Amino acid sequence: MSSSSDYGSHTWGLLLTVDHQRENVQKEFLLQVTGDLHIGGLMLKLVEKMNISQDWSDYAFWWEQKKCWLLKTHWTLDKCGVQADAKLFFTPQHKMLRLRLPNMKTVRLKVSFSTMVFRAVSDICKILNIRRSEELSLLKQSGDTLKKKKKKDKNSKEPVTEDILNLCDSPVSSGLPANPGLYSKTMTPIYDPVSGSPASSTITWFSDSPLTEQNCNVLALSYPNCSPEMLAEMYQPRTLADKAKLNAGWLDSSRSLMEQGILEDDQLLLRFKYYTFFDLNPKYDAVRINQLYEQARWAILLEEIDCTEEEMLIFAAIQAYHVSKLSLSSEAQDSTCESEVDEVEAALSNLEVTLEGGSTSNILEDITDIPKLADNLRLVRPRKLSLKAIKSYWFIFRDTSISYFKNKESAQGEPIEKLNLKGCEVVPDVNVAAKKFGIKLLIPVADGMNEVYLRCDNEDQYARWMAACVLASKGRTMADSSYQPEVQKILSFLQMKNMSSQATSDPESVDMKPECFVSLRYTKKYKSKQLTARILEAHQNISQMSLVEAKLRFIQAWQSLPEFGLSYYIVRFKGSKKDDVLGVSYNRLIRIDMATGDPITTWRFSNMKQWNVNWEIRQVAIEFDQNVSIAFTCLSADCKIIHEYIGGYIFLSTRSKDQNETLDEELFHKLTGGQE
Repeated sequence: MSSSSDYGSHTWGLLLTVDHQRENVQKEFLLQVTGDLHIGGLMLKLVEKMNISQDWSDYAFWWEQKKCWLLKTHWTLDKCGVQADAKLFFTPQHKMLRLRLPNMKTVRLKVSFSTMVFRAVSDICKILNIRRSEELSLLKQSGDTLKKKKKKDKNSKEPVTEDILNLCDSPVSSGLPANPGLYSKTMTPIYDPVSGSPASSTITWFSDSPLTEQNCNVLALSYPNCSPEMLAEMYQPRTLADKAKLNAGWLDSSRSLMEQGILEDDQLLLRFKYYTFFDLNPKYDAVRINQLYEQARWAILLEEIDCTEEEMLIFAAIQAYHVSKLSLSSEAQDSTCESEVDEVEAALSNLEVTLEGGSTSNILEDITDIPKLADNLRLVRPRKLSLKAIKSYWFIFRDTSISYFKNKESAQGEPIEKLNLKGCEVVPDVNVAAKKFGIKLLIPVADGMNEVYLRCDNEDQYARWMAACVLASKGRTMADSSYQPEVQKILSFLQMKNMSSQATSDPESVDMKPECFVSLRYTKKYKSKQLTARILEAHQNISQMSLVEAKLRFIQAWQSLPEFGLSYYIVRFKGSKKDDVLGVSYNRLIRIDMATGDPITTWRFSNMKQWNVNWEIRQVAIEFDQNVSIAFTCLSADCKIIHEYIGGYIFLSTRSKDQNETLDEELFHKLTGGQE
């Protein structure tokens, strides 16, 4: 038998491949190593063996078979599990990546391929001047959403040249963190590199950003729309199943890009993943607001979210006249609401008024007096195999419940029925032109959803009751400070709808292509002159807005749509024999019938006790209050995506303005990471 000394103290050969661009220079090296050699020592041996003078600080070992990075340099080969058959690549951690932004512009920059995606997105957002990076993530387009475009490209004889904004000289390029002063609200604005005039604080803040070397308006301002022909080439979902494909490619925030098969110079989409936009401030968020506006605009144009004809015309009016025209005007940079009073000054002003015994604009009423609404409304209950029953009752809205009585005189007695709105779905059912002001309530009950319609007589009544229902669904009463602003927002939106519904037969001669501002459905339905006329009428009500106000109004209108914030997935519930659609929102899960699109059941995150994933069978299980539990498998995407969505929304609900803008990354991964 042989002794251990015959094998050279247990040394063995390990083949290492170096990722460098030098021609005629050896790339593969066979080193004799032992199991107790640590990763840092292996790096040193390899660099000494290569004898190439360069900065190797950004390099690390990538283990091809295991699809993992060996970043813990103090670990030994034995501890890592590395043996002679391992294929290790010595490669840079930061690599080039192409990102397609919500405004359809592509930027090229160096990103860390070794850190978790959550951290990589944070670094990307610092380069792009986007606050609140936790709301965004990276999306890989699925093959289904690219098929239509590829088919068109085959028939195209002209080569397609993509306009790419190159940011490869960013601070992250060398592996350094982006400037920590990015989010400072006390920094002095610098000068615009193009015009030489003082740059707005919303455009650029610090001198070492690559954005100061190029025209940062590409990210902060909007440009004319693409042609209807280009719009027709893009993927447009027609069904809920199609919409589910849009959300299948979200990357895992708890793993690195390399671990998820992303290669150097691949293209990914940077998108707002979580629809809770915290602390939007025009003074500091020009890029963030513009990219949000762009994501909303494309979602509407491509019909990723449904809206009525009136709503489409409002969106078209804001796009056509404010964003497109103001963005091209020389005054665009001056329209960033710089005249707004600083938050600190406003707080001091309110404090001064309070100390002097005066009253501020936010007067707090007696907190023991909960407001109530009382009105004659019409109740509509859908009935199977018959017409809807419509009847007038006396309604009283108190706290988070609606009670209704036969008439006003009988309101002192017992109500016919009391509806608890906490946790319900509130959907507007409005047609301003037809004077229809309805509120659709989907109230959770043991066996599904109780569907109730309320009909109001006029806009004012609708705004008051609608605002009360929206707050009650979130567990808040009309005593909440957000009630009056909600009423005003609804009234403002109704006014815009009213203007859009008044078409004129003799439109002005305007140099515009209305087909660029509405979805293809309406370009097929109306002639160009008809669209122009209706967009002009809708525009009259918003003609005095600034650029940022117009974008914020567009975002608010987007948020008012019934489908806003819903991400769809095809799932199979435990015990069910058919597939359903699961809608994930910021505060609830909705089970939707895939054939009809009707909601079946809603579960609120506020009632959730716990959730977990059985990684062996890829099943998500959730427990709610009152012994309600559900379990499902995801068919259109990995179940990890839904698990991360739920944990991500719960994480975002913990944010407050009192906190600084540093995130508890450990808590995020605890809520979203899972244990595979």
